[in-house]
Amino acid sequence: MVRSVAIVGAGSSGLCAIKCCLEEGLEPTCFEQSDDIGGLWRFTEAGRISVYRSVITNTSKEMMCFSDFPFPEDYPNYMTHARLLEYFRLYADNFDLLRHIRFQTTVRSVRKQPDFSTTGQWTVVTETGGRTESAIFDAVLVCSGHYAEPHLPLESFPGIETRFQGQYLHSWEYKDPARFRGKRVLVLGVGNSGGDIAVEISRVAAQVFLSTRSGTWVISRISDHGFPLDMMLTTRFHACLEGLFPSAIMGRLKLKKFNTWFDHANYGLIPQKSPILSLIVNDELPSCILCGAVVVKPDVEAFTESAAIFEDGTMEENIDVVVFATGYTFSFPFLEESVRDACRSKYTLYKAVFPPPLEKPTLAVLGLIELTGSIMAGTELQARWATSVFKGLNPLPPAGQLVAEVAKKQQLLIKQGLAHKESKIKMSYLGYMDEIASCVGVKPNVLLLFLTDPKLAWEVFFGPCTPCQYRLTGRGQWAGARNTILTQWHRALKPLRTRVVDDSSNRSSVFRWLTVLGLPVLLCAGLVLCDKVGLGAIPRWKMGFMKGGFQAAFVGSKLCR
Repeated sequence: MVRSVAIVGAGSSGLCAIKCCLEEGLEPTCFEQSDDIGGLWRFTEAGRISVYRSVITNTSKEMMCFSDFPFPEDYPNYMTHARLLEYFRLYADNFDLLRHIRFQTTVRSVRKQPDFSTTGQWTVVTETGGRTESAIFDAVLVCSGHYAEPHLPLESFPGIETRFQGQYLHSWEYKDPARFRGKRVLVLGVGNSGGDIAVEISRVAAQVFLSTRSGTWVISRISDHGFPLDMMLTTRFHACLEGLFPSAIMGRLKLKKFNTWFDHANYGLIPQKSPILSLIVNDELPSCILCGAVVVKPDVEAFTESAAIFEDGTMEENIDVVVFATGYTFSFPFLEESVRDACRSKYTLYKAVFPPPLEKPTLAVLGLIELTGSIMAGTELQARWATSVFKGLNPLPPAGQLVAEVAKKQQLLIKQGLAHKESKIKMSYLGYMDEIASCVGVKPNVLLLFLTDPKLAWEVFFGPCTPCQYRLTGRGQWAGARNTILTQWHRALKPLRTRVVDDSSNRSSVFRWLTVLGLPVLLCAGLVLCDKVGLGAIPRWKMGFMKGGFQAAFVGSKLCR
């Protein structure tokens, strides 16, 4: 029987891991090498990997909260690192987590006990202030994240080390734009960090160039109607539509939607043909490009003493600084080699959590995922599953079946030509959350909710799929989940309504009519859809009919409140 659990890291993953252990009656000991909680989100000037000073979350507060601890209603929808760290402290204090953390303690090794095949136990060696300790634990949760080591591919850029006389650095070293004032800066990589850094540096630099190998789609945090975008799009209704319509049609609709903000081809950002959908969140990048503060360039072919030569033959002279926004690699050097090899990627782990070859499932890796939604929410659900497995409540299939399932997914990646790009693949947020929730026994039954609680069912199906949905039923059920879901739009609007405006007449005359007219349209279109499913492609006008009806009803219902 598992009792004692070693947890590596006290970031967001480690905190929810401690709480999940306590919920299952386990005894957690968390080892954190720094002197505080927060992990990546605790800003520091130097010394370890952390976010940069101006970073803002890409996921809204309702979509990224811990499932039984929503953000305070006056918190902004998208937060700075300081506000998010404040939330972590509230969470830790509320559930009394700090007493289970040993700060300034580094985990040096995690190795199987000689009798592991029968006990499943691990020997954990730690170091605190130069003093080494060893202890035996019944289980281990690895919560050190996947932003462990900067990926600096100097070998891919001839001349950067041998000829280039300017400076170069990785984005993890970037904290603020002060050092780039008046300089000509080249940013390599157009991920979320690359886009943010290019925008911020452009305010003080003489010129910023943004180099991208394959391009990306850029979306805003704000939806068409002013609500957080992820709250509007991450719904079970949208997931249902994606399942009903052919993927090719849904893909074209998504790309058309991305281009409604600005034409990505005109801005040099449109992605080249790729099986992976490249997407970043940035509210200011298009404006910076339009103003000439940021110039988009193709991939770099080589560097000279002071210039960058691009693959299209163009050259930019007098480059002072090169910023590598080329991402991170993860590693678990403290794990013994056989286990470390099984944890080399999320696709070598069973459901991105458990190493399949272990005789006893007493080690789990949390947070080694890339989702189309909140990683924090996904990690918490992983922790709930892992601790229930440790407890013996949800036993895993036999080891052979785990190995076979992992091998099947890897073969599928090879068949799709994605084996070398697996680190860039994002799994469906809703699909993954429901998959893990089914393992835990906490996936909401929407059809049953429509029969027993129609008001709640409407929000669960048509509203955002927030983490609180996974506290409505099953083990760990939270009494406050229903009210939290029903008041989620109030909390989203609360920090915005800082100036009282009387617009009741406009709402009654416009938005209530949208609600009244939109619902019949939605119903009729739904009947047409049901009649046509399985009989070929759905005509475009019917798709638009249904989508328009839903949007009218949904937006009207929200803005009338």
